[in-house]
Order: sequence, then C-alpha cells, then structure tokens
Amino acid sequence: MSGTEALGIFAIVIMVGSYALEKRSPIFIASFAVGCILAATYALLIKSYPFLVAEGVWAVIAANRWRQSHSSDSLKPQT
Repeated sequence: MSGTEALGIFAIVIMVGSYALEKRSPIFIASFAVGCILAATYALLIKSYPFLVAEGVWAVIAANRWRQSHSSDSLKPQT
C-alpha cells in the first residue's frame, strides 16, 4: 500500500467515524472537517479534481457547522 492510498483510507475512516459521532460533541464536527481536508488532499494527489471540489465543499460546510455549534455552546448559561 502506498502512502497516498493510506492517506485516502485514513481520511475516510476519520470522516465516517466523525460523522457517526457528531451529535455527541462539536469536536466530531471539527474532526469531520479535518477528514474532508485530508480527503481533498488525497484527491489532489491522485488528480481527481471533481472529488477535490466535493471534499472541499464538505470541509467548508463542516467548518461552518462547527463554528455555529461552537458559538452557540458559548452562549449557553453556565451551570
């Protein structure tokens, strides 16, 4: 297995695991965004530009979702 293939597998494992756990904590939304960035990097390395664009869009969406959830958590009253 090449390093590029390992990167692709690692990215997908992070994405799937984070997606499954994202309701537990905003950190999983952030890790999903990181997984998308890694998948986009993999797509760039294998010259799959449609996949690169799709993963880039997912990374931006996930980062925005994390930012919204992170800011809404800071607005909650402390108990």
